[in-house]
Amino acid sequence: MPDHAPHDHAPHDHAPHDHAPHDHAPHDHALSDRSGPRADPGEPGPGGLPDDWEAWRGRVDLDDYDRRWAAMAAAGENPHGEADLVCALRGDGPVLDGGCGTGRVAIELDRRGVAVVGVDPDPDMIAAARAKAPALRWVITGLETLDLPERFGLVVLAGNVIPYAEDRAGVVAGCARHLRPGGLLLAGFAAQPGWPTPDDHDAWCASAGLDPVARWSTWDRAPWSGGDYVVALHRRA
Repeated sequence: MPDHAPHDHAPHDHAPHDHAPHDHAPHDHALSDRSGPRADPGEPGPGGLPDDWEAWRGRVDLDDYDRRWAAMAAAGENPHGEADLVCALRGDGPVLDGGCGTGRVAIELDRRGVAVVGVDPDPDMIAAARAKAPALRWVITGLETLDLPERFGLVVLAGNVIPYAEDRAGVVAGCARHLRPGGLLLAGFAAQPGWPTPDDHDAWCASAGLDPVARWSTWDRAPWSGGDYVVALHRRA
């Protein structure tokens, strides 16, 4: 997501597909936190956020948003596919949840004993995350301008963080700067008309010094074959 002035405070959560607060239906095994409408992200809105993100935030009640995830779990669906994959890949290093929204992924990682920091430019979403997990570290800032002292074993962009960003290459570069040598960038986003393609993302990663490792269609690592959602894994040399 685009720029906000950093505070040691807040990140944010995004909407999935189907059962989520959005126009998208979640992917079976791993909902993406910020699956937005199938439309071009457009020009940045008043806060430096793309217009359709502003529109989505304007019509979504954050309490209702969180209740939908809880309802999915109650229905026997897995709302934690992203956390499952992060835990399978991360090794021993801490995790940065970029574009953490209301904290769903970061809170689940913390519950599993993973050291995690949540980052998001949306103060309201960070406030919601902090209310649920006040002991966790939440930072309000855009990933393009991220400047934390630590380096992470894995950075996860669990929803449509890349498409909603104004400076997409800058988001990738900001994440790459915060990876340890050998660290991983794990990003999931919808592949739809007017939005970045997986090849665009590969190019931004290459410019930031990240090498491609894998490309899947879901967070449970189903093979990607040109569908409407991609989960991409890159590694810092």
